[in-house]
Amino acid sequence: MLLFSLDTDSSLAQALASQLGVALAPHEHRVFEDGEHKLRPLVDPRGRDAYVLHSLYGEPLCSPQDKLLQLLVFVAALRDHGAARVSAVLPYLAYARKDRQTKPFDPLTLRYVAQLFEAVGTAQCLVLEAHNVAAFQNAFRIPTVHIEAHRVLEPQVLARVGQAALAVASPDPGGVKRAQLWRESLAQTLQRPVGFAMVDKRRSAGVLSSDKLVAGEVAGLTVLLLDDLIASGDTLRRAARALMQAGAKEVLACAAHGLFTSGAADALADDAISSLIVSDSVPPFRLPQHAAVRAKLLVASAAGLFAQAISANHLAWRK
Repeated sequence: MLLFSLDTDSSLAQALASQLGVALAPHEHRVFEDGEHKLRPLVDPRGRDAYVLHSLYGEPLCSPQDKLLQLLVFVAALRDHGAARVSAVLPYLAYARKDRQTKPFDPLTLRYVAQLFEAVGTAQCLVLEAHNVAAFQNAFRIPTVHIEAHRVLEPQVLARVGQAALAVASPDPGGVKRAQLWRESLAQTLQRPVGFAMVDKRRSAGVLSSDKLVAGEVAGLTVLLLDDLIASGDTLRRAARALMQAGAKEVLACAAHGLFTSGAADALADDAISSLIVSDSVPPFRLPQHAAVRAKLLVASAAGLFAQAISANHLAWRK
């Protein structure tokens, strides 16, 4: 097995390598004066099963599309130089939110990204919590491995809530299935009932509305509010306020990917949110170091579950 990481923040990569018991394979990443990039492996990939980790979130000096192109070029180079199989490990998959046409002439961006991975010879993609799992799996014609966010977040959450009576809530109708799966998993793990709720939400041209209706019983319960990602934080703030108004004891906001775009630090500092739990798919670099929200931020590592998926996959391939 060869494990490469193209991420500038290597904490998740180092944890993954440690879990797998391998060293990160070296590579060259050269940036030319005009902004072009050159990436190449510094070990011979011939006949090897290669995994390339790259989380496609935007950074100040590297956009999601920059990272996507870097990953595609590197996968293609590995294939050109004889790697037997190359898998993309994507803690955060950019462009997954646009998976259907909601307005005239809309693009199907997720499908186009899938076609790019297929075109360069990617054998499979391993992804943490895609925006819409069904759309994600249907967009790709190569095998995919989908890791549910709740499996990453659950140990941190259970350590935080103790024996409290729980409910899982979705902040919008689109996340109902994600929240239901976690509710079922928690009920089985805890061997006791776990409630369920949904907060209504409508979005048109970026404007949110109809977010005060809560379907489900949350009175007196600790509510785990689950979403796939946090951008501005406004959706979770609105949902948390609605749940508290409906009688929830407290609300823990949980998400796979903390993008924390403009305004998120203020939105998530709202008293309606008692704790904020995200995975390490995206480092929380956009949250100011002295922001109040950092006092209630917990980060759960996805390295263990990615290591399990890669190990099982590699062993099956070797057979």
